[in-house]
Order: sequence, then C-alpha cells, then structure tokens
Amino acid sequence: MHTPKHILVIRLSAMGDVAMSVPVLRAFVYQNPEVKITVLSRAYLKPLFEEIPNVSFYVADVEGKHKGVFGLYKLSKELKSLKINAVADIHNVLRSKILRFFFSLSCLPSKWNRIVVINKGRSEKKALTRTENKIFKQLKSTHERYADVFRRLGFPIDLSNPQFPEKKNIPNNMLTLLGNYTKLIGIAPFAQYESKMYPLDLMEKIIAMISKNNNNKILLFGGGKNEIELLKNLADKFENTISLAGKVKLKDELYTISNLDCMVSMDSANAHLAAMLNVKTITLWGVTHPFTGFAPFNQSIKNTITPDLSKYPNIPCSIYGNKVCLGYENVMRTILPEVIIKKIMNLIK
Repeated sequence: MHTPKHILVIRLSAMGDVAMSVPVLRAFVYQNPEVKITVLSRAYLKPLFEEIPNVSFYVADVEGKHKGVFGLYKLSKELKSLKINAVADIHNVLRSKILRFFFSLSCLPSKWNRIVVINKGRSEKKALTRTENKIFKQLKSTHERYADVFRRLGFPIDLSNPQFPEKKNIPNNMLTLLGNYTKLIGIAPFAQYESKMYPLDLMEKIIAMISKNNNNKILLFGGGKNEIELLKNLADKFENTISLAGKVKLKDELYTISNLDCMVSMDSANAHLAAMLNVKTITLWGVTHPFTGFAPFNQSIKNTITPDLSKYPNIPCSIYGNKVCLGYENVMRTILPEVIIKKIMNLIK
C-alpha cells in the first residue's frame, strides 16, 4: 500500500478536543518525519500547533468565507492546491463529512484514495453512560482513537514514549504581573456545563488555604465575559492570586501554563492544554468520568478525582456533561476540598 506524503487533519473544534490532538501529532511527526501534516481548524487555535515540526495550519473560516455548503466547497478547492493526498478526519461532524465528500470527488489522486475517519466508539460510550445494564469499564482514550486514524493510513504511531516541548520563557508582561513566587499553581474552575464544575464555594476554600503561603502563586484560567468577571472577583478575595482571564492571548497563556508546577482543572480544555505541555494535571470530575476516554494525556490516574461513586453509581451520566441523572446535580460536593489540597501539595513539593 502506498503511504501518503501530505495528510490533511480535520479537527474544527472544540479547544479541548483539538488540544488532545497535539501530543498525537507530535508523536506522529517524530516517528514519521518524512510526512507533512496540514491541520484544518479555527484560527484562534493556531498557537497550539506552531512549534510542531512538519505541521502547517490552515484556517477554516466556517463563520465567514467557508460558511455553508458552498463555502466548504470553496475550502475544498483551496485545500486541493496544497497537493494533499490523504485526509484524516478526527472530528467526523457534518462539516467534515461534507468536506470529505468534496475530496472524494476531486481532491485526492486516485492512486491514494485514502480518506479515514475516527471511530468515536459511540456504542461503547452509550453502554458506559446508560443507567440500566451499565458496562462500567475504561474505554479507549481519545488520543488512541486519533492515533488509530493514522494507523489505518498505514503509519506506525506509538504514544507510550511521548515527546514534549521545553518550557517556554514566561512573557515579560506576565512576569511583571506575577511578581515573586516559588511555586506556580494553575486553577481552571469552569467547564462548558455546570455538571462538570466544582462548586465555587468549595473552590474558594482551596484557594484560601493554598494562597496563605507566600511562596505560592495561584493563576486562575478561564474565558468568556461571565467567567472573566467571576474570576476577577475571586482573585480579588485572596492574596497571591491572579486571574489571567481576558488579560493574555492564547500563545502567552500557553507559555505561562508550561511553567506551572501543577494545574487543577475540571474535565475541560485547560486540563488538555496543561497535559500537552507535560504539566502535572489534577482533574475534578462531576457527572462525567475518566473512563469515557477524555482524561488528559500521559497523566496518572491517581490525579483524577471523582465523586463518591457508592452514592452516585450512575456516573458517568453522559460523555460531555450535557445530561445529568436525576438527583445528581450536586455530586461534586462529595469531593472534599481537603482531598484536593493534599493532592496539590503532594504534586508541588
């Protein structure tokens, strides 16, 4: 079988899922240096891929010139000029399906004929999240599902010995903001759904305890108008605590994250941003669960903290947190702040 020399990788959103592709692509180019990769995604996600060798980035302007079927047709014509000879669709949504259709018609040389799509394991995930006859077991990680797409294209890829980038220098504007510190601790208290968010009153107890030590500097991460305001108010309550929400660009945020001694995150994007930079990452889980395959890359299972499953045996209620079992609205209150504080202190010592 011919192996392609230029692969288009389609992953249009969301940030966490796109970030999960980064260590996979790093492994791929390290193990297959003769192959060029072009990542197709949203413009704001470009900084995630800027320092991976042999990886280029192409902007999918799906709200502008690439909007709708005709926009996607235009996009396929633009991509054709890049002389792509294989497509790895690691998203498999309507937009990527339409793009694949256009590629199957005209964009790929017939001798390759290689369009491969991710297997999301929907039936396994349904069995894991249903309340009756639940099959509670660890599913294949999303990272391995991404890697499987490249394996089906004919390439070996092994994620067991990952390569990580070196720590970056914290931007000067950030150094001024940070001041003096010995340990740098990131906390990202928000997620897309409230069912995956640790209660803020309990999070405040964690911040209050850790921020008392003047050697510790706590950085709060988040985005969006509402989160920016909430994190600002949270930072104002405690010493040695700074909110970065709305203050820095993604690239500077990534440089700063690479210097963290520890990141505390929900089952959300910041966990994957930290993990792709080889930062020790503690994840707090609500109605979702690490068994779904969305645990951060190369992190110890000991750093995943879940609710009391003896009280809430139907967890996970859903894969993404958009569905909550009846009576499971407050499951994260069974995770004691003291447990999280102890875990943080063990990781940063």
